[in-house]
Amino acid sequence: MTINVKLDDLLHDRRMTLTELADRVGLTLANLSILKTGKAKAIRFSTLEAICRELECQPGDLLGYDAD
Repeated sequence: MTINVKLDDLLHDRRMTLTELADRVGLTLANLSILKTGKAKAIRFSTLEAICRELECQPGDLLGYDAD
């Protein structure tokens, strides 16, 4: 089973850079990059909420699940 992070697609659709999103949500670029590449082991609801607020999306737009 795999959780897929679709942050690249959302950023592209909104014409926003990872740096701009990091500034808006108050995360370091390094931490947001870890999330974007799918290497994060966890995400706080407050972080998920901030990302969804800035990208005007739902959590399901950001995260997907693949049952291998």
